Amino acid sequence: MQPIITIRNLCKNYGDKTVLNNIDLDIYPGQIIGYIGPNGAGKSTTVKVLNGVIQDYTGDVTVNGLNLRDNVLEVKKMIGYVPELAELYDLLTPREYLNFTGTLYHMEPHVIEERATKMLNSFGLLENMDQRMDSFSKGMRQKVLLASGLLHNPSIVILDEPLSGLDANAVILVKELLQLLKQEGKTIFYCSHMMDVVEKVSDRIVLIDKGKIVANGTIDELRENSNQSLEQIFSRLTVSDDLSRKADDLAAAISNNNN
Repeated sequence: MQPIITIRNLCKNYGDKTVLNNIDLDIYPGQIIGYIGPNGAGKSTTVKVLNGVIQDYTGDVTVNGLNLRDNVLEVKKMIGYVPELAELYDLLTPREYLNFTGTLYHMEPHVIEERATKMLNSFGLLENMDQRMDSFSKGMRQKVLLASGLLHNPSIVILDEPLSGLDANAVILVKELLQLLKQEGKTIFYCSHMMDVVEKVSDRIVLIDKGKIVANGTIDELRENSNQSLEQIFSRLTVSDDLSRKADDLAAAISNNNN
């Protein structure tokens, strides 16, 4: 099977700061890739490169056989993106917002209406379909954002903290949806700090730290014959200081302030 995304020697600098340092990665159709790392590790920059937002990088990125740098618009048609922050047009309704999104992808109006209605119904937002979103909770906004990212039936789905603000039932719904999308052969690129979710849903986990990939494999491969959780592996590979000692120091600082 050929990779649907191939990344070779990907580098990105902001001034003198190296954010991505020779990233090499192959991602295959029908895989859920958990892409994790500490704050500032380079996750968001990788996502922005894949989405065509950042183009002044070095190295090569190929998506479904197309060079990303030379075919940004064509690649964007294949990708559904759900960012961490639900920045929506607050004065629009979900119906209006999804119609706007679908129009950008040149979808037929009746297809937009049918899919939007079914997706919002599944998310429990059918009664809110014609309500302005400035009154929506964070979770409601996140559901609209998820619907927007999947509306055009993309072959690649990039998710950046997609469960942010969702209630327990919606989290279960999204996790089951990811498995169904995987079965359809779609590729899921999943960025999150929620280690327990990443561990459960990912076929392969890529751990990035200081712009470099420091681990890449299944959860069993990352455990290296140990019984460590992904959270413990993450801490072992990315933290140089003793977190238990830091927690003790914080507790001591709080206690001292109370005296």
